[in-house]
Amino acid sequence: MNKANHQKNSVQKLKLRQSVISTRRSLTKQEWREKSNLICCHLQNSAALSKAKTILAYFSFRQEPDLSSLLFNRANIELDKVWGFPRCIGKSLHWHHWKYDDPVINGAYGIVEPHPELPKIRAQEVNLILVPCVACDRKGYRLGYGGGYYDRLLSSPEWRTIQTIGILFDFAYLPQIPIEDWDQPLGAICTEKGLQKFT
Repeated sequence: MNKANHQKNSVQKLKLRQSVISTRRSLTKQEWREKSNLICCHLQNSAALSKAKTILAYFSFRQEPDLSSLLFNRANIELDKVWGFPRCIGKSLHWHHWKYDDPVINGAYGIVEPHPELPKIRAQEVNLILVPCVACDRKGYRLGYGGGYYDRLLSSPEWRTIQTIGILFDFAYLPQIPIEDWDQPLGAICTEKGLQKFT
């Protein structure tokens, strides 16, 4: 991709990111909670989640869909699923085991992170990654916050084959978003309206 096209894409992505985040933050707490709970219900009933033993998730930021009702679901606790959450270190995501009573810290960008002394999770252990999205298009391409953390993660050989589900609200599921050569498509997305597979 040439420099002019890259700059054009960057501007389009910035405007789209601002627009979607503004819409997301305009949700009332009740709307946000109801939509988040519906997403959790769809995930809970999915084959992907029922088969997975170790699942990577995220702590909600800027009114992203909240996965707490999935994490604290009694069935998932009884099934002894392992949950991992990310820490931003430099330009990479590092994953740690986390349970509901484990300590957290405020990390990079003001995002809650698991305490650095909690056990780490390696790619070989992971069955499913629930990926936060600002927006996503019909081909599975994701718009994030612009840091490239997930693109770098999902393009590395040890992570590339792990199943991914993008998590977002339906208003952020768009026909098309600007993409770059390094953008990595997701395997599926889940909104409050259901789960959609791409691969």
